[in-house]
Amino acid sequence: MPLIALEEHMLPADLARTAKAKHADVPRMRDALDEVGEQRLAAMDAAGIDIQVLSIGAPGAAALPPEASVPMARQLNDRVAAAVTAHPDRFRAMATLPTPDPDAAVAEAYRAVRELGFCGVMINGHTNGEFLDEPRYDQILGAVAELGVPLYLHPTFPPQAVRDAYFHGFDAVTSRTLYTGGWGWHAETGLHVLRMAVGGVFDRYPDLQVVIGHMGENLPFSLMRADSRLALERPDLPSVAETILSHVHLTISGYTTVPPLQCALAVFGADRIMFAVDYPWSDCVETAEFLAAAPLSPTDREKIAHLNAEQLYKL
Repeated sequence: MPLIALEEHMLPADLARTAKAKHADVPRMRDALDEVGEQRLAAMDAAGIDIQVLSIGAPGAAALPPEASVPMARQLNDRVAAAVTAHPDRFRAMATLPTPDPDAAVAEAYRAVRELGFCGVMINGHTNGEFLDEPRYDQILGAVAELGVPLYLHPTFPPQAVRDAYFHGFDAVTSRTLYTGGWGWHAETGLHVLRMAVGGVFDRYPDLQVVIGHMGENLPFSLMRADSRLALERPDLPSVAETILSHVHLTISGYTTVPPLQCALAVFGADRIMFAVDYPWSDCVETAEFLAAAPLSPTDREKIAHLNAEQLYKL
């Protein structure tokens, strides 16, 4: 069974500190993100992964001032493109964008897709505390929709005020774990998608398709509750559940237990779920073995493993 892995990160080590990557001084993760050769390919082969779709993880170029964000995004995309060129049968890529400068972000999206051949765009969450329903980002979303590629909405680090309000009072490691992969990333990204739906993004750009990782960033469990409360308090709004279920796809990245998968299947369906590892933060073999053993029909397993990604990303 072919496997296409969609949320697989790289970041050149020489750019990590400039890009404000939190792992820049952690040799194990810095080196794993930098390496796009034998070690990464061996990890893919051990898991039976045919293709990784490479992307720059959080925060990418988005945490920099506009004047620094633009050249950084170009550098990062060029380096990702070089990795794809070196192994064109094993890698594809999503573009990172300089979202602090929306005009430049539009130009870079067109360059990455039309000139570099990227199959999608990844935006790492908020930009300086602003979400994508803000009018200043409409031109970016319009460009992605016009290009006909998916937008992968990936988590990023919360603003300092959020960290101080919700995650204070613990040692640094515990707080960081809670505001990132232990909880905060997923809650914030789920909220980000809800904001896009409530804010009319998908009404303005009906062709826009969004992908979120981590088994749906808490949305499968909580979407109907949000829908019912909004319908009661704001009956004039379109159903956020119907909107999201028409525009949002999930990957299983970082989740390797059955109950979240069953919830995602029940709410979103197998046609909107795709395989991902979240490399190098998660293990390729463990994730592949989870999908192989999960309680799925053969048809649904093939959809999640590769068929849905092939269709959505035109691979």
